Amino acid sequence: MSETGFQIFHQAYAVGAELLYAVCLTLFLCPFMGEREHRRKKGAAVFCLYLSASLFLSRIAAPQGSFILVLLLFLTAASKALGLGKNMAFLLGLLYWNAKISSGLMVESLFFIGEEIVPEPVEPPEAVYLRAAVLLTLLLLSHLVLFIIMLYALLRRIKSRTPGCTFSMEHSSSVYSDMSEHSSSGRFPDVPGEFLPSGLPGLCYMSLIPAAGILFGQMIARLLYEIKDGRLLQLYERHPVFLAVVPLLALLFYMGGYLTILFQQEMAALREEQAAAFVERQQVQAIRARIQEAEQFYSQIRRIRHETRGHLNNIKGMLHNGEYACAEDYIFRMDESMSGFELTLRTGNPITDVIINDKRQQCEEQGIPFRTDFHYPDSGSFDAFDVGIVLQNLLQNALEACEKVSEGERFISLAGRRKGRFLLIEVKNSFVGDLVFGADGLPVTDKKTDVSMHGIGLTNVRRIAEKYMGEMEVCPENQVFRVTVMVQEKS
Repeated sequence: MSETGFQIFHQAYAVGAELLYAVCLTLFLCPFMGEREHRRKKGAAVFCLYLSASLFLSRIAAPQGSFILVLLLFLTAASKALGLGKNMAFLLGLLYWNAKISSGLMVESLFFIGEEIVPEPVEPPEAVYLRAAVLLTLLLLSHLVLFIIMLYALLRRIKSRTPGCTFSMEHSSSVYSDMSEHSSSGRFPDVPGEFLPSGLPGLCYMSLIPAAGILFGQMIARLLYEIKDGRLLQLYERHPVFLAVVPLLALLFYMGGYLTILFQQEMAALREEQAAAFVERQQVQAIRARIQEAEQFYSQIRRIRHETRGHLNNIKGMLHNGEYACAEDYIFRMDESMSGFELTLRTGNPITDVIINDKRQQCEEQGIPFRTDFHYPDSGSFDAFDVGIVLQNLLQNALEACEKVSEGERFISLAGRRKGRFLLIEVKNSFVGDLVFGADGLPVTDKKTDVSMHGIGLTNVRRIAEKYMGEMEVCPENQVFRVTVMVQEKS
């Protein structure tokens, strides 16, 4: 190979390498870009983005390492258009570069060994150029093979569903929900990145090891080749032990990022299982409470049934003796004793009747004024179990909030009415203290124990609203907490 031919080869090598790396990035990001029909256009955008950044930085002779920063910036800025969250786009970019640099360092050591094994010819120059071209081609191909394997392993890990998780947010936290209807397949929803913690601290934690791997690779790249007194000095020639140390450290940085993802997935599965256990415990407690109420109810029924014969004999005796006023008063007192078997509030549906009357009774026991103006819609487009979930969770949250408010200032108000095709449910209650909202727009619990178990109620309410193409609005103002839920009739 002539010198001119080698120069042409070298230029084609550089361009070809950038094209192949751009393809690798595109294929790595494509599975996370939303619906399949839009992935081709988004993939083409990523491909052009990579090449544009590479071309731009090569023109301005940017310092080493700047390409990584620019590409991460571009990916984060275009994350919405690509169907990725900003945190997810940033993390995927880091993982890509960590795998690229780690695989490059491992292959570089093999390349050095190959150069030592294959003797360099002194003459003719064409043989020297040919040898260099062959070694560079083998370097690129081996790097691509290892790089693709590492990216594929990361891709499988990120998209995998953690086994053993049987909880889904489709489950309800109320005894009134239909568990068989809302249960999922028993595994995580197929949402890549579901393990990713929200917020800056979580992103920093996930990015720590990949970023350290990239910095390590950049440092080693500067040390691999040095020119001193006109001589080319190679790191592996001066320190042969680095032939094993550098690839090993590169592999450890890659595995660190991989295991961090695995650890976060396991933690996400554990949180889901804890939430599932908490929901089931709430359901068991609610069922026990209903059983106790039913036992008390039927115990009173049996008692009254047992006493009815005596009451009838007493009334018969009074009437026989002409004591009509006493008989009337006796019947009136019997009517009062049976009033406890009637539901005070009637909404138009037995499920919502039970829930609202149960919460009203709890309010009376705790001295909390309870006002209600709720009417269940006549339309059959709303599932009574779903409406029950909304009422149960909102009123339970209101009760817990009012427990901390001093007497005389506590109250709970429930309103529900139909407007056209919409059902509006509004719950107001007094509260004390300051509310902190999380990344999901919902209040963060102030409970010190079982923090991960709380906060499911409003999440379930929002899920029900979205099921009926509606929405939930949370508005705290002047120590009054208001939640408005709007659900729409299904066509």
